Amino acid sequence: MKKIGFIGLGVMGSAMAQNLLKAGFEVSVWARRPEKARPVLEKGAHWCETLSECARGRDAIITIVGFPQDVREVYFGAGGILENADQGTFLIDMTTTSPQLSVEIYAAAIQRGLHAIDAPVSGGDTGAKNATLSIMMGGDQADCEACIPLFEAMGKNIVYEGPAGSGQHTKAANQIALGGAIAGVCEAISYARATGLDVQTMLDSISQGAAGSWQMSNNAPRMLKGDFAPGFYVKHYIKDCNIALEQADEHELSLPVLQLVRDMYTKLAAEGMENDGTQTLIHYYEKEHS
Repeated sequence: MKKIGFIGLGVMGSAMAQNLLKAGFEVSVWARRPEKARPVLEKGAHWCETLSECARGRDAIITIVGFPQDVREVYFGAGGILENADQGTFLIDMTTTSPQLSVEIYAAAIQRGLHAIDAPVSGGDTGAKNATLSIMMGGDQADCEACIPLFEAMGKNIVYEGPAGSGQHTKAANQIALGGAIAGVCEAISYARATGLDVQTMLDSISQGAAGSWQMSNNAPRMLKGDFAPGFYVKHYIKDCNIALEQADEHELSLPVLQLVRDMYTKLAAEGMENDGTQTLIHYYEKEHS
């Protein structure tokens, strides 16, 4: 597996494609906005003028685009991946999307002699840059195992979750857990400020104990610096919350914490913060308690 087509060069996709290049893969890229490809092209990637060109002649095609409708378009649309990929190609969607859509892609791929894997990731921009992403694989186990050398160029915690759609269900569980974690960090900071504590000292004190988390170690420092650049967009987290809540409804589950956090982010997005990073949740507490 050497020739890789890569579609989706946002905050995470660009860094992931660059890590594939570092690992010695031949990477061809396509993006709706060609300017986003510049950092990857400077590292040696090949530019494709069309999506169909990017899909042809590859051993594997990786997609990490924004929303489920974008996934559907690049796979099923005219000039898309399914109608242009060579037989035997591995189709790896690393977008966080609907589990049902992943199953639909898998079924369509089987009919065309292709191998489809849903492999969403967690770890944000830091994990993408450092090739330490967690990668959650769904699909045929043999197909997933065949792609592990590819995944090892981008991540560290690479786990087979089960049949098609299982990677997406695992990512939904990740986003459910994330909601409470980041809200908890914001509440701890808000409490520290209200009671006159030095916030950094408080975080240093609790981050190595039972309250410690990735969110506390990575997003809390950004909150304190006023750095709200996106490692992961608010608009994408809202999308992920909605996917998880839709799945919960189908299984008659109540997720009140996730729903509350989703509503907080929705309010911030309506105020113009949809393109900020998820650490911008601290603004909700500042507005509510100012």
